[in-house]
Amino acid sequence: MARRRLLLLLKPFDVLPTHQSDNISQFRNPKLLQVLKYLDNRCLVHKEAINFCQNILRKKFVDWESVYRFNLCRPIHDVDLVVTIGGDGTLLQASHFMDDSIPVLGVNSDPTQAEEVEEYNEEFDATRSTGYLCAATVKNFEQIIDDILENRSRPSEVSRMSITLNSKQLPTYALNDVLITHPCPATVSRFSFSIKKEGESCSSLVHCRSSGHRVSTAAGSTAAMLSAGGFVMPILSQDLQYIVREPIAPGAYNSLMHGTVKPDELMEIAWYCKEGLIYIDGSHLTHSVQHGDVIELSSKAPKLKVFLPPHLIS
Repeated sequence: MARRRLLLLLKPFDVLPTHQSDNISQFRNPKLLQVLKYLDNRCLVHKEAINFCQNILRKKFVDWESVYRFNLCRPIHDVDLVVTIGGDGTLLQASHFMDDSIPVLGVNSDPTQAEEVEEYNEEFDATRSTGYLCAATVKNFEQIIDDILENRSRPSEVSRMSITLNSKQLPTYALNDVLITHPCPATVSRFSFSIKKEGESCSSLVHCRSSGHRVSTAAGSTAAMLSAGGFVMPILSQDLQYIVREPIAPGAYNSLMHGTVKPDELMEIAWYCKEGLIYIDGSHLTHSVQHGDVIELSSKAPKLKVFLPPHLIS
């Protein structure tokens, strides 16, 4: 049997400046000292998780290499499995360089501890990594990797979003969501949208003045979409969900400010501001738009093979 080839994509360390981390005890403000110790512990836990996973893989019949996610700049090929160690952000970044041929396993390196959140609730937010899409932690990593290597586990196919700008396909597929808005958050975004099927409109043309337009996949429906008033979608749904952010006097369009786009449909958006940005899966990846540009969004994109937490697919 051939050795499996793995790529480990790592979240970088969020380290404190050396003069702070080496002298935490010098701070006299008790609350500040608690926060700094907490941040220092998060860095340590993440580092230990990386070392733990690497030590497990050294015992397995695999070849692997580690890459920090900020060094990833080309499509991932010639591996059998991608393992991300960090949180959902690291898995999202990996997805931007993956097609539908290679599966990915997310390891949540620093999961939130409920007792810690409760203990520090009056002092600061002690929430750590959510890891919604991450099936593994250090507690079960070896069992999960064994199941994958011995073909006892199969990845799920999670929908992504295709983005077209003026009939040109953008190279990145969104795993979570897309936000289209003016670069200045205090400036009104002006746009119109409609839903089309087989080239024909199957909804009214909706004219909007708002703070932007958000469209999410099922995987992204628990993130900003949910915070904005959307609903959680089944993880394997192929629908897209959209919501107009903070619409100004929607009037007769009010009922059309939030809805879904089916797998055989697409959303066409006409942009009417001098400038704008398409944010893909957060703030790090953007594309510029200008007055008159047309954006099309649909779920007609290669799916991502992900080993998901059992509770998401049960």
